[in-house]
Amino acid sequence: MPDAALPPTVDDHAERRRWRALIALCTGMLMIVLDGTVTNVALPSIQRDLGFSSAGLAWVVNAYMIAFGGLLLLAGRLGDLVSRRGVYLAGLGVFTVASLLCGLSQTQAMLVIARFLQGVGGAMTSAVILGMIVTMFPSPGERARALGVYAFVASAGGSIGLLVGGAITQTIDWHWIFFVNIPIGVATALASLRLLDRDRGIGVGGGADVPGAVLITAGVMAGVYAIVGPAAQHGWGSAGALGFLALAVALIAAFLWRESHAAQPLVPLRIFRLRNVSGSNIVQVLVVAGMFGMFFMGALYLQRVLGYDPFETGLAFLPMTLLMGTLSVRYSERLVMRFGARRMLLIGNTLFAVGLALLVRAPVDGEYVRDVLPTMLVMGTGAGIGFAGVMTLAMSGVAPQDAGLASGLINTSTQVGGALGLAVLATLSATRTKHLRAAGDSLASALVGGYRLAFLLGAVLIALAVAVAALVMREEPLAHHAEAPASDRSHEPATDSI
Repeated sequence: MPDAALPPTVDDHAERRRWRALIALCTGMLMIVLDGTVTNVALPSIQRDLGFSSAGLAWVVNAYMIAFGGLLLLAGRLGDLVSRRGVYLAGLGVFTVASLLCGLSQTQAMLVIARFLQGVGGAMTSAVILGMIVTMFPSPGERARALGVYAFVASAGGSIGLLVGGAITQTIDWHWIFFVNIPIGVATALASLRLLDRDRGIGVGGGADVPGAVLITAGVMAGVYAIVGPAAQHGWGSAGALGFLALAVALIAAFLWRESHAAQPLVPLRIFRLRNVSGSNIVQVLVVAGMFGMFFMGALYLQRVLGYDPFETGLAFLPMTLLMGTLSVRYSERLVMRFGARRMLLIGNTLFAVGLALLVRAPVDGEYVRDVLPTMLVMGTGAGIGFAGVMTLAMSGVAPQDAGLASGLINTSTQVGGALGLAVLATLSATRTKHLRAAGDSLASALVGGYRLAFLLGAVLIALAVAVAALVMREEPLAHHAEAPASDRSHEPATDSI
């Protein structure tokens, strides 16, 4: 009988099931990533319809970011202790219901509360995804490919959201940017119920570390609030910003003390002794801070200086998105396996820094093909080959029972980096623009001067990330670990420990 006529084996079914499960997980992640950018595009329409002040409108974004950033670490650890599948599905449910409430909102208070609930659901969903992926794909080659798909969704979803948000807001109504989440959320939940295997966590042992959970959640929330609230609105030297930053530092310090003494810590501090885990999180904070500046300031440059509408702005980012997707999905596995995750991280982030540096020369009378497109292509190449590397290294050397924690850590670093980068770069850019206007520059020239400063600082942040990766991180010997039985790995030298 020819091979083509042979029935599929059990292994074939299991293989297809795993990759379908990855699609379901990444669809859930994409819905969450898209929501952030889509909402930003629709803010002017929301402000006009519900009568938000400029300060009040910021809370449509801030409420989400505070809940999301504050709960990521806790949600990731709960997945390890109880069930990653359970936390993921519960998060999808909360996010979908909250999206319905957002779409139905007719008052400012209702929308802000619903956005906070969206942040809760988004944190629960996204915090455990990386841990589930590394568990489903234990072999190095498959894991690199799966992480490449995840990295593309997590990084390129923002630029896709510009396109989708502009189209929905301009053709239908802002309420529908939330309503479209409902069928996607329901379909994703049903597919995940069928495709994701049931799992049981390691258990809470002698009891969950409730004081630790309260301290870290309150500490991260206070820090995110300080960045997106008082610091962004009144400056870093304001009493509100300094007060909440001091509170965040005190709470996180108390959390670290608690974890070093608790019998059953929420976050075992041993994970920070893995230099690739610690290095990856530092790199992610710096890279995402620079990236958020590029996306936000780049979109403002296209709209306020070159006169693009939201939909045209999304189209302008499309070449970078397509290049990022092609490299992440089709070639990241081969590149990581051939050259190593650390090397691809270094090359990718260097290219991204170069791309941002090119934007520093953006002129007032810029043309897309001459002044913007080359930057998009360089940055798309850098992101496409670099993001899979940082995700691989962030999860490398992590014990299976800590995978959810490591996943929550890298996602928390992403959110904190984004909030920090946006607040710092936007504030400095606005200050630079104000000074140039006071000196007599035209509005367009002053705006460009502010954006150029943000692009330059973003490039510096990513260059610092390259330096950290070069000095701190070590190449993960993927092939070696793939061949060594799990029972033998405890005897291997701890080459990745600090």
